[in-house]
Amino acid sequence: MEIGIKSEITTYSGGLGALAGDSIRSSADLKIPLVAVTLVSRRGYLKQKITDRGDQVEYPDSWDPSQFMRLASCTANVQIERRMVRIRAWRYDHLSATGGMVPVFFLDTDVEGNSPEDKGIADFLYGGDEAYRLKQEIVLGVGGVRILEALGFKIRKYHMNEGHSSLLTLELLKKYGGDANRVRDLCVFTTHTPVEAGFDRFSYDIVNKILCESFSIEVLKQYGGHDRLNMTMLAINLSKHINGVTKAHMEYSKKLFPGHRIRAVTNGVHSHQWTCRYLRELFDRHIPGWANEPELLVRVDEIPNEFVWNAHMRAKKDLIDLVNEKTGIGMDVDKLTIGYARRATGYKRGTLVFTDLERLKGMNRNGRIQLVFAGKAHPRDQTGKDIIREIYRKCSILKDEIKAVYLENYDMAMSAKLTSGSDVWLNTPMPPYEASGTSGMKAAHNGVLNFSVLDGWWIEGCIEDVTGWSIGPSFEEQHSEQERRTLELDDLYNKLKYVIIPKFYGKRDTWVDMMKNSIGKVAFYFNSHRMMHRYITEAYL
Repeated sequence: MEIGIKSEITTYSGGLGALAGDSIRSSADLKIPLVAVTLVSRRGYLKQKITDRGDQVEYPDSWDPSQFMRLASCTANVQIERRMVRIRAWRYDHLSATGGMVPVFFLDTDVEGNSPEDKGIADFLYGGDEAYRLKQEIVLGVGGVRILEALGFKIRKYHMNEGHSSLLTLELLKKYGGDANRVRDLCVFTTHTPVEAGFDRFSYDIVNKILCESFSIEVLKQYGGHDRLNMTMLAINLSKHINGVTKAHMEYSKKLFPGHRIRAVTNGVHSHQWTCRYLRELFDRHIPGWANEPELLVRVDEIPNEFVWNAHMRAKKDLIDLVNEKTGIGMDVDKLTIGYARRATGYKRGTLVFTDLERLKGMNRNGRIQLVFAGKAHPRDQTGKDIIREIYRKCSILKDEIKAVYLENYDMAMSAKLTSGSDVWLNTPMPPYEASGTSGMKAAHNGVLNFSVLDGWWIEGCIEDVTGWSIGPSFEEQHSEQERRTLELDDLYNKLKYVIIPKFYGKRDTWVDMMKNSIGKVAFYFNSHRMMHRYITEAYL
């Protein structure tokens, strides 16, 4: 549903879109014969403004596809509410320095002959009501298959990321005369959601009205659930290869979908894309070939500490300059800077660090820490908006003692600055709701140390006091919710006060050794080249 290929092409909302973009980048680097399909989302996800009170206000984040790509030569039709809706595709060719190329097709219904309502189906990413979302998923799933066929592509595997595109399985069932086993042989499904409430579901009243006679309702109920059409279940029932995005997410998904073989392909990020230019230059000199073989980053120990530190400080200055330019708060490049940026929603617990302000202030003698926050809430996520407002309020309360800011309109460009310019990357989700998380992987590529709850990818990446630090107990340990929260808060404040702050200011060489561990023991593995190798050998062949 979303792909983050360029910051200016606003067809992404967060980590899922950035991950899709990184999959494309690595596929091009590795010369994998892959084609990507998404919606044009010409009015974007949202442009975020935050008022002085911390209230999020949303505006369309419009972009013009003609400035970045060209129209493909073919169109396709899908039936929606007994109307034929015409789909065209914008083609963007992602080129790699290795000579590889991956075409990306952005599906668009703003086509002459379509009704005004139908012209807007592909306008807003994750916008509209239930009916609007189902129409989008018809365009993406059914329309995507038809566009690829019209363009002459011979598809060996269809890889669905989340359930948004799973209607393509119905199109394939129709094409192959209801042969479910043949469809399964063609389909790969990756679930990125660890909570059942996150799966797209549609009432059959709406499905009947919008899909009409296009597909048999009985077939939909057979594979997608009898009460409501569950798009994740539809994809799982008609895919041969099914995977979660970390080992922990795999285990949790097995509980949600018993009886299915679910594997794990842990996510990764594109190493060259998310490594700041100062470290890129350093790696180019000392670890030639690292960009296309990120596993070579294990050799980072050969680089002198002072070179790594100086490269980091240049990236940090870029971040602090950005923060001061946007807010005028006057942050200091020499102070320990803690970054936190992700979607604002309840389970991410963005306010956890502010739970005990007295403890937070007590460890900040002489202004030793500063905090930078960013992230958007979905327009209909009131809890997420309340979290932004609460962070704003706490930043204001602390203003005379701790410099803390919330940057508005978080995007890929800002993400790159935050994950390279922070000293510590904070992540405080409620386990087990973080399927993976990838911002910490980006931080690790830049030697930024992760300080995170043990959930998602960090369960695999954390070596305590070597690659970073954990917060609280593992999810497997049996604790009440209150006990867990108490343990997490004690860990957060105590490690910050007695381990992280003293090490940053008093043991520079030890700190830089940990930065190098972050690169050599984390980034070398948690990259999208390794991830795509796994998909090739385990899912695509």
